Amino acid sequence: MNSNPKKRSALGKGLSALLENTETDITSKSSNAGVVGSVSMLPIESIEANPFNPRTNFEKSALDELSQSIAVHGIIQPLTVRKLGRDKYQLISGERRFRASQLAGLTEVPAYIRVANDQTMLEMALVENIQREDLNAIEVALSYQRLIEECSLTQDQLSQKIAKSRSSITNHMRLLKLPADIQAAVRDNVVSMGHARALVSAGDEALQMSIFARIVEDGLSVRDAEALIKAGYVEPRNEDTVARKSTPKMAVSETQYVFKEHLGDKLSARVDIKKSALGGGKIIVNFNSEVDLNRIIEILNR
Repeated sequence: MNSNPKKRSALGKGLSALLENTETDITSKSSNAGVVGSVSMLPIESIEANPFNPRTNFEKSALDELSQSIAVHGIIQPLTVRKLGRDKYQLISGERRFRASQLAGLTEVPAYIRVANDQTMLEMALVENIQREDLNAIEVALSYQRLIEECSLTQDQLSQKIAKSRSSITNHMRLLKLPADIQAAVRDNVVSMGHARALVSAGDEALQMSIFARIVEDGLSVRDAEALIKAGYVEPRNEDTVARKSTPKMAVSETQYVFKEHLGDKLSARVDIKKSALGGGKIIVNFNSEVDLNRIIEILNR
């Protein structure tokens, strides 16, 4: 049995305890390092990047901006590293600050020195990654997946580690079941996470892709997409789909455009005209609610 209750309690808290508990420091008391628990100045050339960092792409403009700030103000938040051997360290967290410091020409950087095994390194890197504000929903979902699969965590354990609800974790991870094209669209901000969540419940992949095309083509809101799915949207027959993809859209004439605008003003609604090269097409009157639809119908029935 552990005779030190305080230490047992701290370690039981998991990742946050490892980062905050000074008992895990191995900071040396050399001339260039403070006492245990303090920040040490380390030669930047003695630090290597974290191979477990899930983020490998760093936007150049953002790094340049951070580099300029560091050149003026220095590093406000120290890096966290682990000691590999004599005068050799590996990053646990703070890779953007580390790279920006290199760009700024710093020769040494402030750092906490911690003890961490490889799994803890991966956990730390992934948890720090999740806390970033600029991550998209797919990147967050992939980080959740890696924490669960590679660190042998349950969703409940992950929820406790990152202080996120289990439903939020589940909703993100469900996005990874979507076709790659839709995941890429979420990543590139073509569609929102709300659209993606609606598509998860749409059914099989073919139907998901068909509704996804409607969302992009017609600029459907999340609510519109959810209503389409709830109404039992049916994927067009193959021959219709082929014809639609192979038939170019035709621009409306000036007369048709004037009519579209006039009808839109009369109905107080957005009106679209879509034409095909085969001569057919459709006039689309957009509405925002059941009440709005009834209002438009009443105007047309006058």
